Amino acid sequence: MVMLNLRNWPALGVLAMIATATSALLFFIKIAGEVVEGDTGKIDLMILMWFRAAGDPTNPLGPIWLEDYARDITALGSPAVLGLVVLITTVFLLLIGQRFFALFMLVSTCGGTFAVSILKDVFNRSRPNLMPDGLYVHTASFPSGHAMLSAVVYLTLGALITRLVPGVALKLYVMAIAIILTGLVGLSRIYLGVHWPSDVLAGWAIGAAWALGGGAVAQSIRLENVGKQ
Repeated sequence: MVMLNLRNWPALGVLAMIATATSALLFFIKIAGEVVEGDTGKIDLMILMWFRAAGDPTNPLGPIWLEDYARDITALGSPAVLGLVVLITTVFLLLIGQRFFALFMLVSTCGGTFAVSILKDVFNRSRPNLMPDGLYVHTASFPSGHAMLSAVVYLTLGALITRLVPGVALKLYVMAIAIILTGLVGLSRIYLGVHWPSDVLAGWAIGAAWALGGGAVAQSIRLENVGKQ
């Protein structure tokens, strides 16, 4: 029976992250192509209407408290909240002596913020004209910045925390929370009518590709440094 050398598991993990990041990137490219061609218009509008009250497309479906909840959830993907999360995490990592991961957190999130700004300018897609009163948006629609940056920050943070906690069950719990938070932020953008569904789907895809790709690079650097010691 052929047994895998346990020393190869970190390298296999890097390959798995690269493969998954590549798949997510290709998925983003596919969505972007369909958006440019106008192929997502009908399905985008249909899904968006599922979340709107009958007879009033500017009013989200459900009671007023649900809309308030959605606003609270969507704030978890705002630049202010994500910026605080990154700052708190970076300081924490520095305090426990993890300077490499602190730098990685900063580079990954700052790079992701720059990337989503460029993508929005390139595609320059108009937002749905359905958002309720009180929500202010000033950037283009594609891809969703909240969805992308939530994926970048929460998935990266989840991956870092899994290195610090023991046990498979606890690691899976941490990553599940990261994925759920990312998913809820994206869904709240659709529910509030500030993004087309394809914006959010593309944001999730490119955000996951960014986080996984960065994670693969960081892990490769660490493995190389360990090998030199």
